[in-house]
Amino acid sequence: MRPLLARISFAALAHNLAAARAAAGPARLWAVVKANAYGHGLTRAAHALADADGFAVLTLEEAAVLRELGVRQPVLLLEGYFDATEIPACYELGLTPVVHHAEQLGMLDRSARSGTLNLYLKFNSGMNRLGFALPEMERVIERAQALAQGGMLTLMTHFATADEAAGVAWQLAPFLERARRHRLPLSLANSAALLRHPDSRADWVRPGIMLYGASPFADTGAAALGLRPVMTLTSEIIAVQELAPGEGVGYGLAWRAAQVARVGIVACGYADGYPRHAPGGTPVLVAGRRSALVGRVSMDMLAVDLSGLPQAGVGSPVTLWGEGLPVEEVAAAAGTISYELLCALAPRVRVAEG
Repeated sequence: MRPLLARISFAALAHNLAAARAAAGPARLWAVVKANAYGHGLTRAAHALADADGFAVLTLEEAAVLRELGVRQPVLLLEGYFDATEIPACYELGLTPVVHHAEQLGMLDRSARSGTLNLYLKFNSGMNRLGFALPEMERVIERAQALAQGGMLTLMTHFATADEAAGVAWQLAPFLERARRHRLPLSLANSAALLRHPDSRADWVRPGIMLYGASPFADTGAAALGLRPVMTLTSEIIAVQELAPGEGVGYGLAWRAAQVARVGIVACGYADGYPRHAPGGTPVLVAGRRSALVGRVSMDMLAVDLSGLPQAGVGSPVTLWGEGLPVEEVAAAAGTISYELLCALAPRVRVAEG
C-alpha cells in the first residue's frame, strides 16, 4: 500500500474550536466548513465541530450533507442562492442564505415563499467583492424585511486586510456607523479579525482557517496562537540515490549535487496536492529531523536531501506538513498560503481519522 497518508485529528479540531470560542467571548460562532471543510472532509469535521453554534458552507449540496448527518444548528450559505430554483431548498432545509445583490432579492420576491426565511444581508465596506453598497443599507433592509416574512435579518461584511497591518478599522467604522442605527445582529469577524481585532466580534463570528490549526497571519505561527494542526500529511522514503558531484535528480535535472550526496525519493507529488511549484529548500521532516526539497516535484514523487541524515533510508517516515512542521511554513516556502495546500489535498490520498 502506498505510504502517503493524511491523518486528521478530531481532538485538534475540538481544541481549535474551543480556542475560537474563547476568543469570541459572548459572540455565537459559525464553523466555516466550506470546500470540504478546507480539505479535511465535511462529514468528519461536522462531527468534530458539533458544538459550534452553526455551520457555514458554500453550496446547497454541502448544506444537504449536513442535514443528512443530523445537524440541527443553523446553516449559513455564504454566497446565498445562485438562482431562483435553489430558493425552495432554503426553506426545506432551514438554511440562512447570504443575500448580497439586488437580483437575489428579486429572485426571492418572484419565488413562492413558504414561511419565514432568515437572511444575512452582506454589505461591501471596502473589499469590493460581494455586497450591497453601504448607502443602500436602509432601502435593502426595508425590502428584505418584507421578503423574509418575519425571519431574522443579520447584517454582514467581510474584511480585506484583517491579517495585515492595515487592520479592519477603515472598513469597520463606516459599516458600524450605518448598521448600528438598525439594531440588528451583526456578523463581521473571520479568523484573523477574531484573533486580533476584538472590536469586530459582534454577535456572530465566522472562524475558518484557525479551526484547522493554521495561522491566518504571515508573522505569527499557529502554535503561538494556541492552535493545533488538524491535518498531518505523511509518507516514507521509497528509494535512495547516491549522487556524484555534478549529477542531478528529477525532471530537467534542476538540482545538481555540489558534492557527493544522498537523495531520498518520497511517495508524494503534485497529483496528491503537494505544490508543484515548491522550490528547492522547502522544508520537510525526515525521521523527525528537518531536511529540504531538492529538484522538481513530480506527479507522484518528490526528492529530499539526506546528506545530513545518515540514519535515514528506505522506509524512513516523512512529514510533508502538520505535526512538527506547520503547514503555513511549507506554504510560505512555496509562495502560497496554507488554505491552498489544505484545500488541494487529492481524493486519492488515504485518510486516517482520529
